[in-house]
Order: sequence, then C-alpha cells, then structure tokens
Amino acid sequence: MGDGRWSGDDEERRVMGRRRTARWRRAGMRHGHRSARARTAVVAALLLCTTAALPGRPALAAGTPSPYAIAPDARPVAGATDAADAAPLVPGTTYKSSLPSGAKSYYRLDLDATSDAYVSATAIPAPGTSVAAGDGIKVSVQNADGRDCSSGTKTFGVVHTPRPIAAWAAREVSSKRPRCEGAGTYYVLVERIGTAVSAQDTWDLELFATAEPALKQAGATSSPEAWNSTSPEPVTGEGVRRAGGSGFASAAPVGQGVWNSGIEPGRTLVYEVPLDWGRQLSVTAELGGSNGRDGYVAGALNLSLYNPVRGFVDDASTSYNGSQEAVEIGPLPPVAYENRYAVPKRFKGMRFAGSYYLVVHLAADVAENYGDGPLQLTLRLRVGGAAEAGPGYAGEPEPGDVFQVVEGDRWVAAGGGAAGGGGDAAMTVLAVSGIGTGTLVLVVLGVWAVVARRRVGAW
Repeated sequence: MGDGRWSGDDEERRVMGRRRTARWRRAGMRHGHRSARARTAVVAALLLCTTAALPGRPALAAGTPSPYAIAPDARPVAGATDAADAAPLVPGTTYKSSLPSGAKSYYRLDLDATSDAYVSATAIPAPGTSVAAGDGIKVSVQNADGRDCSSGTKTFGVVHTPRPIAAWAAREVSSKRPRCEGAGTYYVLVERIGTAVSAQDTWDLELFATAEPALKQAGATSSPEAWNSTSPEPVTGEGVRRAGGSGFASAAPVGQGVWNSGIEPGRTLVYEVPLDWGRQLSVTAELGGSNGRDGYVAGALNLSLYNPVRGFVDDASTSYNGSQEAVEIGPLPPVAYENRYAVPKRFKGMRFAGSYYLVVHLAADVAENYGDGPLQLTLRLRVGGAAEAGPGYAGEPEPGDVFQVVEGDRWVAAGGGAAGGGGDAAMTVLAVSGIGTGTLVLVVLGVWAVVARRRVGAW
C-alpha cells in the first residue's frame, strides 16, 4: 500500500485499470457522462418492460409503484455474515445486494493512507412491507480490529411507509481518529435497526463507494462561521414540468426555478441538483390540494436531501388533509470543504461540490383517502451564493467526476434539452411497453438517438 494505490485482488486491479483508462478519455469529453446517463435510463426502462413481460415472473399489481430503480450497471455483491468472508467494494463503483432482517452484512474496503472513503447504503423495502417509524438502516466503517471509524443511521420516521432510505459512513484520515489513519483493510457493516415489525422481510440494497483524495495544501480545520442563514423568499414564476427519476442513477436534473410533476401515493421521485463550491441551496416542496375528498394522513409527504456520495443531509415531512401543504429544507450553509468540521450533521453533509439529490416520497396511505391518482407536486429551488474555486485535490476522486459540476449539468438543470432529462426518456419507453418487443426495441433506439442528438447539440 506504500505506493498510494487502492489494493485488492487481480480482478479488482483490472477493474481499476479500465476505470483509469475511462477517466483519461473523459478528460477530453467530460460531457459524455450526461449522455450516458440518458442512455442508461432508456436501457433501464427497456429492461423493466422486457422483464415484466417474461413468463413466470410476477409483476407488480396495477397501481403499485416500483419502489426504486437500482443502477443498471450495479455489480452484484453478497454481504458476508462475518468480516473474514467480506467481499471487496471498490471506490467509484455501485453495487447491488440484499439485507435480511436480523442479519449483519459485511463488506471490505482496501484503502490507502491518504484518501477519505465513503460508503452509502440505500435500503429498498418492497411495496406493502410493514415498517415502523423506528425501523431503518445503520452503516458503519470499521478498522481491522472491528472498531468504528464512523457510523450513520436513517429511519423511516413519521412517514412510516416503505420507501428507499439511505445511510452513510466514512473512513476519514484524521489525527483525531488515529485508529483509522493507516493504509490497509477496513470493513463496512450494514444492518437493520428498530422494531420487529419488518422482521420477516429482506430488503434490497444499493451500495455506492467513493474516495476523496487529500488536499494539495492543508486548509482551515474549522467550519465557516459566517454565512447567510436567513430563509429566502420562495422562487415564483411559471413552472416547468420535470418528471422525477426513480433512483439516484436516474435522477432528473433541476436547478433554480419552479418544477412541476405529478406524484402517486407510494411513489418516490428523485431529482439531481448540481451545486458548485460556494453555492447555497434552499428548496420547498408543495403538495397540491385534492377536490371532492377529505381525510387526514399523518406524515404524508417527505422531502430528503442527499449529497454527492449519497450521504443523508436533511429532511422534512408534513401531514395532509386535502389542502395544499408544503415542506422546506434550508437554508443550508454554502458548499464548502470545511463544512466537514461543523457540529450539526446536516451542515457536515454540505462538504462536496457535485450532484445533490432531492428525494420526494408520498406515503402509500394517501391512497386510502384520496385515491391512486397523482397529486400535483411543485418544487421551488433557490440556489444562492457565488461559485468558488475548489479546495485543490492532490489526486483524482473515484469516480472521477463525483465532486465537480460540469457545464452539461448546469445546462440541463437550467431547463435545456427535453423536459425531465433521463426521467422522461425512461417514461417514453414505459409508455410503449404494451407493444411488441421488436417494435419496442426500434422505439428505444429512436429515443436513444434523439437524446444523443440533443445532448450533442447542447455542446
């Protein structure tokens, strides 16, 4: 480990070699990842349609939303019941796994002595699963002696209907944590917390591992003290329709402005907000009123914010009685490397530039009083502050573009291209899922070509 590289078995080295080659290619065509994301959404939708039509595979009941779309390129990995048998996670890679109730799932990280490493685990209960407010997920990163470097938890809270939730943990190189400073083997432990309400269910997992290199020059070691914490006026004006994605990988890009969509009970929508260093986010989510029905639903709407490593930052929830309701996140501190030294956890999460994720969930219980049809969802985003230069990393993160905002992100988020981005590309494919497979493939290829032309034309 003295050469500062990530270690692992031969297969992992080959994977990393391919990743470095891809990163060099990205240097000259950095915008390509946005086109790839659109293609990924199309392919994911095609797979969903095709798989649903296969004989012998049960489909979701009509009106039952799919809870979450794991990244199509996620690599399968099995969690071990003992650290000694843990499979490796390579930073820069997305994985899919599962988490039985009552079991501990271990994974392995082989780390150098200078980079910070982060692991996020998204838990995905099946629709109809029973969960309690205190049920949730815990993620820990431990050293070779089984001692925690850090841990994080996320519970379902007041919106206690099954929905994707994510927790994160890190190995941070710091003199304050000497047991986690050195190069070597570390372990990721993912486990369930809470009551026995969901004891018989196995949850799907999406794991995302990232690495942040050290700085070229050491900077401040305390959080910024002066920043504008006054709640700004909500953004007004005509809304732009933007259908949300169904997972982190298919998140629909949005920026400052007013964005409209419909949301069905039980549905989770994901949006991607590009934030440069120095930018400050405030967001309000409004749920429209319902005509002709009434009833009170506690914890009906949840709005959550996750950072570029899919680490939980903050959330807000509200109940619903048929009248328009709103929840707000913010103001949060401007994005700054030094936020990691803050005391409030929600401030600590604003430590990276890159893609932040807004996750909106409408409780399945709403259907009992207001039917299965969509309610109007309006997002009002304000992005303040001035973009600043980054902290100056001594190496490249994994994945290579995780802590930066490229021009394509800004263009799409500002409303460029087809409304809805990758989310709408997937919706286009889903809309034709009832036709023959051969025709469906032709339609998918057509959508793919149109998306590619739009992306290239934007540059």
